[in-house]
Amino acid sequence: MVQPYKHEAFTDFSIVANQDAYKKGLQTVESYLGQDYDLLIGEERITTDDKIISINPANKEEVVGRVSKANRELAEKAMQVAVEAFKTWKKVSAETRADVLFKAAAIIRRRKHEFSALLTKEAGKPWREADADTAEAIDFLEFYGREMLRIKDGVKVNSRPNEFNRYDYIPLGVGVIISPWNFPLAIMAGTTVAAIVAGNTVLLKPASTTPIVAAKFVEVMEEAGLPAGVLNFVPGNGSEVGDYLVDHKDTRFISFTGSRDVGLRINERASKLNDGQIWIKRVIAEMGGKDTIVVDKEADLELASQSIVSSAFGFSGQKCSACSRAIIVEDVYDEVLSRVVELTNELTQGDPADYRNYMATVIDQNAFDKIMSYIEIGKKEGKLMTGGEGDSSKGFFIKPTVFADLTPDARIMKEEIFGPVVGFTKAKDFDHAIEIANDTEYGLTGAVITNNRVNIQKAREDFHVGNLYFNRGCTGAIVGYQPFGGFNMSGTDSKAGGPDYIQLHMQAKTTSEMY
Repeated sequence: MVQPYKHEAFTDFSIVANQDAYKKGLQTVESYLGQDYDLLIGEERITTDDKIISINPANKEEVVGRVSKANRELAEKAMQVAVEAFKTWKKVSAETRADVLFKAAAIIRRRKHEFSALLTKEAGKPWREADADTAEAIDFLEFYGREMLRIKDGVKVNSRPNEFNRYDYIPLGVGVIISPWNFPLAIMAGTTVAAIVAGNTVLLKPASTTPIVAAKFVEVMEEAGLPAGVLNFVPGNGSEVGDYLVDHKDTRFISFTGSRDVGLRINERASKLNDGQIWIKRVIAEMGGKDTIVVDKEADLELASQSIVSSAFGFSGQKCSACSRAIIVEDVYDEVLSRVVELTNELTQGDPADYRNYMATVIDQNAFDKIMSYIEIGKKEGKLMTGGEGDSSKGFFIKPTVFADLTPDARIMKEEIFGPVVGFTKAKDFDHAIEIANDTEYGLTGAVITNNRVNIQKAREDFHVGNLYFNRGCTGAIVGYQPFGGFNMSGTDSKAGGPDYIQLHMQAKTTSEMY
């Protein structure tokens, strides 16, 4: 009997033995830095001359690895392999498919610190952030396996005398998984295995900045017993491979996590009928946010300040759920702002391989340039309280930055920056604060810090976000506990880690038999 799902515990790094284990993980990763990784299409490993070179964002001279790059010809080959593999994989029992996920979870759990260390090297994740990413990947594997077992017999519907009716879920077909760099293990693994355990076959195109952890995950799925052709590894350029696969007549669904603009482009392309296509493609999209923490005048102000700092600057603000707006009721504005600046100035920043550093880098030169340009905009729109400096000489380091006295319509308050920048604005009262919070095209996460029960209920009804948290930060959703996904331009509110996520990769079929 399958054990009930239980969230994977985070590592306590105050324990010296756990610190030593993580350092050993770093040594393991360092032993295979700079290696080459092949494409995987069916049973065939394919090497190409054109490579994606992955570098350590904290040390630009360090090559994490080189991954062969797919082109359209190889993408087409992978598609045909996936189409063929679907014919048999869809017939495999839900129990067998789930067992692959449980075995993969066990493998990653045994190698937990190695995978986390790889995230430190390839994505610039400090220890705690990397550990949470790996734990979430394990959670997705465990949770989706159990979810498939829960829904494998469909849903009970009514039957009449001499009639038997069934309502079953069947897989869709071939899916294209386009995963992000900011959770390069958790989201990449979660979106991939949700599709696979539902009986689909997939083509995985990971983010070009973090392809090595995806290559290692593909190896784990092979070791766990996944048949050849079910998961095909085809990293490549979005404009070449990505567009080709999104447009392909045999693509049944696209699961995408990334920016608003790319998500909208995928959705538009997927809506067009291509020659030979006989279905409407399904798009599952998570596209970002402009997330807010609202602080009421009746609130624990220390909790509020700590929540803003951790939500804004964890992983250098490179989370779609990160707090980039702090809206404070005017009665407590100065006190909260002052404390946030104090806490921000206490943060340590440097090489993420050093446990003592709370913050590290942003992901690459493009991100560095974009964030620094927004900081220049912020200097014109508001008051720079701390930070505002960047150094890309060795790695892509930007100091945690706080802007105060912004108007609600400032660009810093409207546009997704995806970096360690938080803007403060003042609200007349709680109702005004919620009004400002909702004045955005996004609707992913938000948090409200208040001890007023009436205002909690008001926010529950009126704060228009997919994930709303009370008296805590706005990041850190846990699989199976806080299903994750947002409204409006934040995506399709697909609710990863929730009770109806697997069904997004399936379609319902009604059968009726007369006796």
